[in-house]
Amino acid sequence: MEQHTLKITGVLSDPTRFSIYQFVARQHRDVTVQEIADTFKIHANVARLHLTKLEDVNMLVSDTKKTGKGGRPSRFYRLSDEVVSLQFPYRDYQRLSEIAIETLSGLGEAGEEALVKTGDRFGYESAREFVHSLNENPDDMVTAEKVKFIERIALNQGLNPEIHYDQEKNEIVFRIFNCTFKEVAPTSKGICNMHHALINGIFRYFFEEVVLKEESNMFQKNEMACTYTTVVLNQ
Repeated sequence: MEQHTLKITGVLSDPTRFSIYQFVARQHRDVTVQEIADTFKIHANVARLHLTKLEDVNMLVSDTKKTGKGGRPSRFYRLSDEVVSLQFPYRDYQRLSEIAIETLSGLGEAGEEALVKTGDRFGYESAREFVHSLNENPDDMVTAEKVKFIERIALNQGLNPEIHYDQEKNEIVFRIFNCTFKEVAPTSKGICNMHHALINGIFRYFFEEVVLKEESNMFQKNEMACTYTTVVLNQ
């Protein structure tokens, strides 16, 4: 455990390597060695070395695929599903969350309702605190500005979001490529309901009335993201 922690910190201590990891995380797709080399203006061999070191500590995974352009298959890199947690001294917050969720779920409908209400409140409060920290007021914002703030809040929560506002349709499409409860969500429907409510709370802070409709869930087969749509009811 300690040796693995030291290995991870050693890999991430290089600023370029850490930036490469962040770049891969934002792409929501596979990337190649050449793409990394071009983006960071480094030699392909140097890019390959950085990617290999990130793969060695299970932060990235790779596959070889044919590009359809002939020649040898290329190696493509993407984020690993493994969670990297660095804590000193060690804390097992995942186990704590599992205990709390199972306890609430065991209470039946009352527990499920408590999860949803808590999620919505935390989403609302996180949005309020973020906006107030910047001395901004949502009442002074147009819809497009509110959408940008929602994206920034989601980024801060590690959701790897994409958000699009269609002014003509008055519709927002919001996608998240990472679930901060990914390790416990597949075994507990309550987690998805709570996280849905949390996102709803963020939107509710900016818009008086909002109902998110879930279009896809990353835990369904062949889905990469959770996708929500909403029509802006109040601006």
